[in-house]
Amino acid sequence: MISVHIPAAYAHDRVLDACFLGPYGENDALLEKLLVEFLRDHVYWRRNFHPEDPPAIGTGAAQDPEFLAFEARMRRELHQLSAALKRSVPFHSPRYIGHMASDLLLPGLAAHMLALPYNPNNVSEDSAPVTIDMEVQVGLQLARMLGYVHDTTRPDCAFGHLTSGGTTANVQALRLALAMKAFPVALRAAAVPDIALPEDDWHAFNLSSSDIIALREAWLAWLGTRPPAERAQWHARVEALRIESLGIAGFLTAHRELRVPRVLAPITAHYSWSKGVKLLGLGRAQLDLLPTRGMRLDVDALEERLEQCARAHEPVLMAVAVLGSTEYGTIDPVDGILAARERSRARGLDFAVHVDAAWGGYLATLFRNEDGSLRPQADVAGDFSHFPSPALHAAFGALGGTDSVTVDPHKLGYLPFGSGAFVCRDHRAMELLAERADYVFHGDAATDYATRARRLGQFVVEGSKSGAAAAGVYVAHKVLPLDHRHFGRLSRATVRAAEAFHARALRFANDAAGCLHARIPFEPDSNLVCLALNPCGNTSLAAANAFMRRLAAALRSDPQRPLQAVEFFGSTTTLRPDLLGAEEASRIFRSLGLDGAADEPLVILRHTLMNPYLVDDENGISYIDRYFDFLARCTAALLAKERAA
Repeated sequence: MISVHIPAAYAHDRVLDACFLGPYGENDALLEKLLVEFLRDHVYWRRNFHPEDPPAIGTGAAQDPEFLAFEARMRRELHQLSAALKRSVPFHSPRYIGHMASDLLLPGLAAHMLALPYNPNNVSEDSAPVTIDMEVQVGLQLARMLGYVHDTTRPDCAFGHLTSGGTTANVQALRLALAMKAFPVALRAAAVPDIALPEDDWHAFNLSSSDIIALREAWLAWLGTRPPAERAQWHARVEALRIESLGIAGFLTAHRELRVPRVLAPITAHYSWSKGVKLLGLGRAQLDLLPTRGMRLDVDALEERLEQCARAHEPVLMAVAVLGSTEYGTIDPVDGILAARERSRARGLDFAVHVDAAWGGYLATLFRNEDGSLRPQADVAGDFSHFPSPALHAAFGALGGTDSVTVDPHKLGYLPFGSGAFVCRDHRAMELLAERADYVFHGDAATDYATRARRLGQFVVEGSKSGAAAAGVYVAHKVLPLDHRHFGRLSRATVRAAEAFHARALRFANDAAGCLHARIPFEPDSNLVCLALNPCGNTSLAAANAFMRRLAAALRSDPQRPLQAVEFFGSTTTLRPDLLGAEEASRIFRSLGLDGAADEPLVILRHTLMNPYLVDDENGISYIDRYFDFLARCTAALLAKERAA
């Protein structure tokens, strides 16, 4: 057993011990008690809904041969499923440091399972009168965490909803941005009188989001002064001219001054952005992947591209900031992107700013006080060795100035898969996405926040959505509010683990210096740390990658061997020289003893440090130390094998 000294300030937070089922299933009795209690409560609810109705399933049904045969088949299949699932990847274990998955928060897991038998569909309050309110509240909880207005009495209150994941949320961001940018152009085409409209289509397409919302509010107010028949005619006229009716091709044919707008994102952007521009019909060619510095968006490169677009009269739909890239965990300068937009507005070019915080969104809890205000950088830094840098603090502090954000509760929210989230800064913008379906949505057009928000199905991409997922997220946020004193305790534990991992990796690199080059290519911004390795004396990129692939095989589950034979689970990614840029690629490759010029990606190890028990002070074990001991043994064995060959 490895004895570890853990400073008192970094000792394990005992509140977290109640948050999870645990690596060893330590809280099994608690979860079992909750599930049995609420299953019985669910049955009681069924029996007391019109108790005068007699039981439909007779008491003797369970003895019927066909019933028994069905039960036997069901048990057999469930036993086989249970056995097959034992080959699953053990996300719950501190030995798992691979992809973005970990143990699940008990309150969220229990609430999700509790709500499943009720099977609410959050597309409409008719089918989910309880959980739809919870989903609306989740949106407000996340908005508060991000620094958006979350007071529903204010006209500019934010709005958020759950999605199946970050990909759907990113598509929703593109949908909304396109609807927003094109709406003023449709108003101009309709020649609506008595409303101040931009002088031409270019200026109409380049209004700011606040100006677009104000213009739509003026349009609605003007409509309200018209007699019913005239109101219907004007409404139909504008709707027919919108991009949602004409399609992109028809819209651009009608407005030849405009071209297909571009989406600007860093090269670290998730592949969902490629999916999104294809799904919306913009085309992959319209997605510009911009250079980075240290795998963080290069604001100078963004400025240069914006100047080119302004000179060429080429519209920009959106600029994307990544708050925790899925491959490297790096965080873009959100504040720098917003500043670039301000400068671009002076050139007549405006666009939405969306933050893809699928990975890093919940780290915002570390920056929020209980009243929702932003914590000073020095206060946040007091809990860590290095985190956060002033640049990182500025990025998180700027979130409230963006137009929309993607967050994944099923990543750093520690909740079951199927719960991503999209949050829009101003709920009034969402009305531009509204769809009518009289059998689902009833009543007149909603004017208050609560009524609008409860008609989720009008705005979301999905046609059906799980109310159980909403219950899980809502309850988890109620038990652990999204501020540094509550949910931040979990975020704090994992960032500290990343700092400990980073320090141990540097020690590993020093210890292995005689036989192995080991480098951290980018300083970590979050709880994701990469590691690049190359045997000393090797200058061939192909040989380095072959070495890394053999090493990575020891970090993967293999159906041909028992799960317990794998000591640690990790993951790999690549560094592409063409995307890194010549200077950055040369720096990393030469530090590894490789030739500076390369035409193929470099394979590296990628470690996601979500588990709060990576340092187990209860038993005096550091799984971080054990991992690097394991890595040392594996690399030594591989090097010995290569020398023997």
